[in-house]
Amino acid sequence: MIDYGALSDDHFVNMYLNTEMPLSTQRETVLDYFGRVQKTYPSMRNFYCRDVNDFVLEEEKDQPSYRWMNLEPKRLGSGVVNPVSLDDAIEQHQLCLELAPFMLSVSPLDCEALDLMFAFEFAYKGNQDEIVAEALGIGPAFDSLLSMPGARPLKFEPSLTMLLGSDCRRQCRLQIETRTNAYQVRRNEYPEDLISVYFSLRQYRSLPHSGSFQATLHELRADAERLLQAHVIDQVLRPLAQAIASR
Repeated sequence: MIDYGALSDDHFVNMYLNTEMPLSTQRETVLDYFGRVQKTYPSMRNFYCRDVNDFVLEEEKDQPSYRWMNLEPKRLGSGVVNPVSLDDAIEQHQLCLELAPFMLSVSPLDCEALDLMFAFEFAYKGNQDEIVAEALGIGPAFDSLLSMPGARPLKFEPSLTMLLGSDCRRQCRLQIETRTNAYQVRRNEYPEDLISVYFSLRQYRSLPHSGSFQATLHELRADAERLLQAHVIDQVLRPLAQAIASR
């Protein structure tokens, strides 16, 4: 089994269930839902309203690993930062999906999209766009631009979305996010900040009548693990970590 925690400085595994119809935000419904979550994870004690009808329950954030769940008008979220294992994160997401039909009246028909996202974060003090270009390469179509005297990459954030089926309902996306800006490049002064690599699987639209959120989540997990191992870990994550370590 892959140790995802060894691939970057921090990582997290999030799940989002997006609905077509608004979810109930009545006081009793919200408190009953998060109360049931807290019964399974007693250390999730911080409950607050982040915005109008956006409720959050989470553990203390001042620890290396912590959990969170949130309820928005048309989205349920569940996440674990630096989970001890992928199984641990998936169990939390599964609880969220098990509770949704009974406590929030969500049905597979109401599914706009179900997302499973893996994120890997690398701390780097320097021009992040340059290090990403160095680690992953620009590609022959752009090499000539960077060969111009004084040219340097700024906002090099590769992103690719792919279809995983002929019906276009299942898709995956790989995206890299940097945080270097022109002011930092001009002054040659860089704070230590994070380079983020996001890899997500999405199932679009209503599930079959006989389908379930939990079964679909496990399908997304299987696809994600297969694709990460075959196309992302050795091609993106490890080269990026090695390039940072060499500086």
